[in-house]
Amino acid sequence: MQALRRRISEKLISRTNGYFSYSTQKVLDAGQPTAATHPQLLLEGEITPGIAAEEYALRRKRLLELLPDNGLAILASAPVKMMTDVVPYTFRQDADYLFITGCTQPGGVAVLSRECGLCMFMPESDPHILPDMITKSSKIFHNVKTALPSYMNLDAFQKAYIGGKVKDISICTHELRWVKSPAEQNLMRQSASIACQALLQTMLFSKSSPNESMLSAKIEYECRIRGAQRMAFNPVVGGGSNAAVIHYSRNDQTIKDGNLVLMDVGCELHGYVSDLTRTWPPCGNFSPAQEELYDLLLETNKECIKLCKPGTSIRQLHNYSVEMLKKGLKETGILKNNRNVTQTYNLLNPTSIGHFLGMDVHDCSAVDVDRPLKPGVVITIEPGVYIPSSFDVPDWYKGIGIRIEDEVLITDSGYEVLTGSMPKETQHIKSLLNNYCNGERFETQGNMTVAST
Repeated sequence: MQALRRRISEKLISRTNGYFSYSTQKVLDAGQPTAATHPQLLLEGEITPGIAAEEYALRRKRLLELLPDNGLAILASAPVKMMTDVVPYTFRQDADYLFITGCTQPGGVAVLSRECGLCMFMPESDPHILPDMITKSSKIFHNVKTALPSYMNLDAFQKAYIGGKVKDISICTHELRWVKSPAEQNLMRQSASIACQALLQTMLFSKSSPNESMLSAKIEYECRIRGAQRMAFNPVVGGGSNAAVIHYSRNDQTIKDGNLVLMDVGCELHGYVSDLTRTWPPCGNFSPAQEELYDLLLETNKECIKLCKPGTSIRQLHNYSVEMLKKGLKETGILKNNRNVTQTYNLLNPTSIGHFLGMDVHDCSAVDVDRPLKPGVVITIEPGVYIPSSFDVPDWYKGIGIRIEDEVLITDSGYEVLTGSMPKETQHIKSLLNNYCNGERFETQGNMTVAST
């Protein structure tokens, strides 16, 4: 009788969150975390950690307000990418899809309009209900980056595309994502805090292990044990002249004694990323040339941060940084005061002072850098100089690459530096490397660095 009851129990079906699950003594590994299954991650009422169901509903309401009359939005989940025939890469959800739906699982399509509200089709999407909706729509907005042939090949979609009715939804979603809500700001603070603590431990570790690959492994380990789901991008760990290579990624060299190391890192916490860069000498001491250039970059970093406030723009901040760096590089003799000064400067620093930051590292690319900043917008401030070994300068400057990058949240009254706890003053860096690298661990608390107990 007990065996019969057990077999009957195993065949009972209960419907939960739109899915069927068998009632057994086994835990079903399906769907995404909820407050019931992962109370350590989510509070009751949250769809994703830190973001409540009401906020997702408000996002969809605001998206509908941006759509024209009879407009239709189609968002597909990010595709699953395969490393080999049977081994997938770690899945990361498309930011626009996640922002609107809160769904972290692959395989779905979300359809949104004022007439039908939100319709989600998953785990396998069936586009055959879409033709009539597409035909009746005035405009179709879809996520071009994750578009699926299953709906793009529909005759109705093809006719709408040929007729100029199909647009990229990023012009709407990036507008919504640009200004972060209080809940999003809190997640970005947490993500930045994790990255700062991890980079601090990596800086201390570099004194005994000046090796690019080991530092790359160290930063990822320190981020993951603090709760980050993944790195925001492959860490840039450039020692010596490798630091002068923008977005260097090999991370396979030993860092020579006396050389600097540039580390550009960030992690992702529940869909929100961090991004910061520090440059330091693992040996514990800057050379005179290194410190001279570092001080110029540090001054530029701090002065640009002071200018961050509502109403200014990334373009204005960039132009200000260019003038500061040009002046400083002329004073060192690295830049010659001639008609080619701008062209030469662009060789030494071809990058912008910063970019928007949020669910993606280069967030909200549809928003122009001339746009006046608003409270709730997060940007990076990252002046840099990258001098190739072949550049016509005195030998002591050759092969030096330096970048100092911070995350800045625009507030009503000015700014908040989310990465302010990570040391960047030369005296702080030298003190940490020369006095506290004997196995002692440090943590960042607010804007302070303290020994952990």
